[in-house]
Amino acid sequence: MTAGDPSGSVVRRILLGSQLRRLRESRGITREAAGYSIRASESKISRLELGRVSFKARDVEDLLTLYGVTDEAERGALLSLVKEANVAGWWHSYSDVLPSWFQTYVGLEGAASVIRGYEAQFVHGLLQTEAYAHAVVERGMRGASGEEVERRVALRLARQKVLVAERAPEVRLILDEAALRRVHGGPSVMREQLNHLVEAAQRPHITLQVVPFSHGWHAGESGTFTLLTFPESDLSDVVFLEQLTSALYLDKAEDVAQYEKAMARLQEDCPSPEESLELLRRIAAEFD
Repeated sequence: MTAGDPSGSVVRRILLGSQLRRLRESRGITREAAGYSIRASESKISRLELGRVSFKARDVEDLLTLYGVTDEAERGALLSLVKEANVAGWWHSYSDVLPSWFQTYVGLEGAASVIRGYEAQFVHGLLQTEAYAHAVVERGMRGASGEEVERRVALRLARQKVLVAERAPEVRLILDEAALRRVHGGPSVMREQLNHLVEAAQRPHITLQVVPFSHGWHAGESGTFTLLTFPESDLSDVVFLEQLTSALYLDKAEDVAQYEKAMARLQEDCPSPEESLELLRRIAAEFD
């Protein structure tokens, strides 16, 4: 990942924030005291440490001084991350339709080396056709202008470019049968969408499995989730949980472990990728 990689900037922001947090905690300094040193609030320090906001070089310099970091090489390494962390991502051009809480996810998704997840209601955004995405967005944003709907669809399609990038991530998704049978846009749209999934499932870096209705209870009953893994060894896996007007980003080891177990159970309990592919074909044929 190059220094100018806009997706990498999100990762570097999180890495810088986590290093600043470790330094603060190792010195026994409160967020309130840290905020005071840079003329900011305790909540601002929290957002910086979570990598949710951009950094100012002056603020990082003041924090490093407060934390007793005097070695020029160490200071220089951390300050070099500031510029890299503030590179604007391609998605900023969609800021008019992109909620602030989702911007972090788009950056993380683009930087991930492995994307895993369970989808209960919809086909995952990375695998939606344009017609399906349009139907989903239009229904979910009743009253929105046609221009806004088109912009959101364009954003969703732009995210999919990661799948054909030079270093495309490994994608392992589990879809509930409900997500495949719930009609969006009519039979022809659904047929096209399901055939698209069939094609995608045959790519070497994409694995799809389906939880059939016949399975009954399964480990994904709590709802949709996405697990992101990154090539950087210093960055822990992140669990993304989307809500109606916000999202949760979980990176604590104990939280991530629970979702790792749920994903493993789902993969074990589901029909194999080959059997799931046949199920996809059968469901697609029902829309003919």
